[in-house]
Amino acid sequence: MTLHFSETEYATRQSRATEALQRSGLDALLMFAPESQYWICGYDTFGFAMFQCLVLTSKGDLHLLTRTPDLRQARLTSTLTDAQIHIWPDQEAIDPARHLAALLAELGISSNIGFESATAGLTDANGQAIRRVIPNLIDTSELIRDLRREKSEAEVAMHRKAAKLSDDALDAALDIAAPDAFEGDILAAMQGAVFKGGGDYAGNEFIIGSGDRALLCRYFSGRRHLSSQDQLTLEWSGTFARYHAAMMRTIVIGELCNTQKRMHDLAEEALIACETAIRPNAPMGDVYAAHAAVFDAAGMGHARLKACGYGMGAVYTPIWVDFPMFYEGNPLLMRKNQVFFLHMILMDDETKLAMTLGHSVLVTENGCERLSRHNTSVCVR
Repeated sequence: MTLHFSETEYATRQSRATEALQRSGLDALLMFAPESQYWICGYDTFGFAMFQCLVLTSKGDLHLLTRTPDLRQARLTSTLTDAQIHIWPDQEAIDPARHLAALLAELGISSNIGFESATAGLTDANGQAIRRVIPNLIDTSELIRDLRREKSEAEVAMHRKAAKLSDDALDAALDIAAPDAFEGDILAAMQGAVFKGGGDYAGNEFIIGSGDRALLCRYFSGRRHLSSQDQLTLEWSGTFARYHAAMMRTIVIGELCNTQKRMHDLAEEALIACETAIRPNAPMGDVYAAHAAVFDAAGMGHARLKACGYGMGAVYTPIWVDFPMFYEGNPLLMRKNQVFFLHMILMDDETKLAMTLGHSVLVTENGCERLSRHNTSVCVR
């Protein structure tokens, strides 16, 4: 088997999940989120793009319903035994939802069934299919997600490895970023640094944009060479055993103008304000408020976003965001050993200038710890 954690760690997670299930008064939980499946038993696959479900019963038993291509995947990457792996056949007119209903009947489960709907692992079509054959499902999308937020020490170690890979990727980018550098070479160097360090593909594409496109914070197709005077926005994440530690930087190519210097100084001030607001049992909305206060007081409210970060964890495509997010008024209380990505983003349509600064932090007993070894000074090449 290829397990990233000890059997004791997985047993503890399964026990915690079972207790949460029992407290909820449920007889079973249908896990469609790949993050839930990975967390509880190590099962690691992109097969969630098809129909698959991991069932947890109130007795603490796990049963996986999946397709033949993932049979060996389950054997190799998870704690599941062959007796816990069930295959639905790829045939015309086969409804996997009916196979799931049959599995539940075999397990003696007919009511009080929770399921995860807030996930890319359950399409609307598949969700409608299971509702047709398994009535009165109870949406419990937060049950496992809530357990995953507070990381074990073994998980924190994975985030630290991911953060090192993020730093390595930034070093690789800074080595290349210069006038006439090709964006494709920069991306290749960054992703190569992660792979050379033993890391994985991230939950979404690395984000890169220069010139006017430096004001974008999404990946898009198309590459250009950097000009002698340019700006390059990068958002990326080192990933180790699916655990992420994202970072963000805008690199100035050529001369640093006074406007960009001011934007960077504000981003740095906002980042420190956010870090100061992070502590156990404080609401996430406090962090957003700290970020907004700095930018708004400086007259840059028009250039900031309506969120300034979010949770990090072991996540799958299409995005590496591990909710919740830092947004206005979010009442959710932060916990020790949560990991967050903080991103200070200024995208000014008036000046066509961008400035971003971000890294991942670990919530500690009384505050937070930066996971990156890089300082927050402005990057000029």
